[in-house]
Amino acid sequence: MEKERKKIAILFGGCSTEYEVSLQSAYSVIEHLDTEKYEPVLIGLERTTGKWYLYRGESDRIPEDKWLDQECVPVYPSTDRFVHGICYLEGNVLRTISLDAALPVLHGKNGEDGTVQGILELAGIPVIGCGILSSALCMDKEISHRIVSDAGINTARSVLLEENVPEADVKKAAAELGYPVFVKPDRAGSSFGITKVMLEEHLMDAVKNAFLHDSIVVLEETVPGFEVGCAVLGCGELTVGEVDEIELSDGFFDYTEKYTLKTSKIHVPARISREKSEEIKETAKKIYRLLQCSYFARVDLFLTPEGEIYFNEVNTIPGFTVHSRYPNMLKAAGVPFGTVIDHLIEMAFQ
Repeated sequence: MEKERKKIAILFGGCSTEYEVSLQSAYSVIEHLDTEKYEPVLIGLERTTGKWYLYRGESDRIPEDKWLDQECVPVYPSTDRFVHGICYLEGNVLRTISLDAALPVLHGKNGEDGTVQGILELAGIPVIGCGILSSALCMDKEISHRIVSDAGINTARSVLLEENVPEADVKKAAAELGYPVFVKPDRAGSSFGITKVMLEEHLMDAVKNAFLHDSIVVLEETVPGFEVGCAVLGCGELTVGEVDEIELSDGFFDYTEKYTLKTSKIHVPARISREKSEEIKETAKKIYRLLQCSYFARVDLFLTPEGEIYFNEVNTIPGFTVHSRYPNMLKAAGVPFGTVIDHLIEMAFQ
């Protein structure tokens, strides 16, 4: 008798500035899913309304953003935990689909911040990825930095700004941190709203821009050196990919650079000593556990010219295309993309 395949929901799209990236990542995941063991249930989240649709069309239409058509059926997470799935109307009949687990491939706000994870948990659907608390903590730059700093790991000095803060206070805080200073929304993904301010005359424009993305803004000192990253995989015993290094010719690793690499390069493995690479990996694992991450996450850090390691941020749902940093770091460590996806799903049933 043929073994019944487990139904795995793959969520993509969403009300986020990173909608397009989610489509690319989800397509890569779908293409590498072992369909002999798992039955993919594709759930697209519309960009403006956030409405959920069951998509039954061809997967190659997803990265082209041509998935939202007549092959979509509106669906809703069922609050009946016995169903642990989704429901939809067929005529006047309420139908349900029970899910064995869900893999959100949603980047940024309304997907990576604990909101969708909360909906799935309420529905009784196991989440493949970081849970509610971890997702929310990692999305909040200030709180995650405080937790990591309290554990003795270096973090950049920073000042928190709330809306309507007096201009004089902003300028004073920036001067104390020193220029260049970074202005960041506290809870936003993929470098949106982030500005590296070189001169005081550009400071308030950068602050106003950051407030377009969040109600709390962070002023942060610039850490000298370069950015390194760690792909961490696992729930108990952790697997860490090769450390990568971002080489910049100018500016910082903003949204455009992340997805075009116009003036930057990514080196895997990083051009550092084996000893320093191991130290970075151990620091990344410590941060992963401190912030209660599970399944997978990318931990980003800075390495100064003096060899000091500083925490930057954790991406709980990093880019997942075949060209993205996370899978490439694991590939360099001998773990191919398909194996990563398979291992992630297997963990949900252990």
